[in-house]
Amino acid sequence: MKKYAFGVDIGGTTVKMGLFETDGTLCDTWEIKTRTENGGSEILGDIAAGIMEKLETAGIAPSQVEGVGMGVPGPVGADGTVFKCVNLGWDVFNVEQTMQTLTGFRTKAGNDANVAALGEMWMGGGRGYENLVMVTLGTGVGGGVILNGKIVPGFNGAAGEIGHMHARDDEPETCGCGNHGCLEQYASANGVVRMAKIYLKEHREKSVLRSLNRDEITSKNVFGAAKDRDAAALEIVEEFGKTLGKALAQISCVMNPQAFVIGGGMAKAGDIVIEVVRRYFVEYAFHAARGTLFTLATLGNNAGIYGGVRMILDD
Repeated sequence: MKKYAFGVDIGGTTVKMGLFETDGTLCDTWEIKTRTENGGSEILGDIAAGIMEKLETAGIAPSQVEGVGMGVPGPVGADGTVFKCVNLGWDVFNVEQTMQTLTGFRTKAGNDANVAALGEMWMGGGRGYENLVMVTLGTGVGGGVILNGKIVPGFNGAAGEIGHMHARDDEPETCGCGNHGCLEQYASANGVVRMAKIYLKEHREKSVLRSLNRDEITSKNVFGAAKDRDAAALEIVEEFGKTLGKALAQISCVMNPQAFVIGGGMAKAGDIVIEVVRRYFVEYAFHAARGTLFTLATLGNNAGIYGGVRMILDD
């Protein structure tokens, strides 16, 4: 095993990059702009240039580099083929082969949520568990599936898209994916805000949330008010927990993970998120799965670069 490796997490606005020692020590991180113009044709070249520049400034010979692992915001097949990344402008092509040609380094790529899950398994909140599901609660709901220490990409890279599990039949609003009643319409930050506005419109009890303008309500406000025992906020949080807990109970019937690792911006609310989701999970789960561990992610925005390096080490 060579001494160094690079982890790369490609986002729609910036690319986060990390130089690691292959024992998992993070040496340096930096970001570059994601240039999505011209169909994202400059993105991989910019990443390659950033890697080479870092090697030069750090005085590291290319012969000391084990490889490059990348998280990509879209479906990625087991052979490194990207099946379109709309927010990058990418169509279908093999990102691993392209990056290897640009750098000369062995390259592995995966869906960004799956790669982040691998990072949390290796050095984060899922450390010590080789079978886990990471749930990312942010603007949407993302997921990553790890089985026997390996990413499960699915047939065409779409495994782990738990935000688009069907949660309700009676939802009139359309999800961003085009369907109705998806999990992220209730369990994401946007979903919690949407539920809060609906609840406040349909119920009249006093609530600190009523002192805010509609565009000032955030998931942070809702969870903060719930911690202060605000009755309306507690009802909204209960609905969030019930919907997500039931969905994870269904996942456990298929996956039977050792742990669910909860990350993303909403996870910053802390124990209140874990407690309400776990309570409903236990209510709906098959009896053999009720002891599944719930834990918070710990690597934050670095999870993807850690996971990228772990992919290289596992290959």
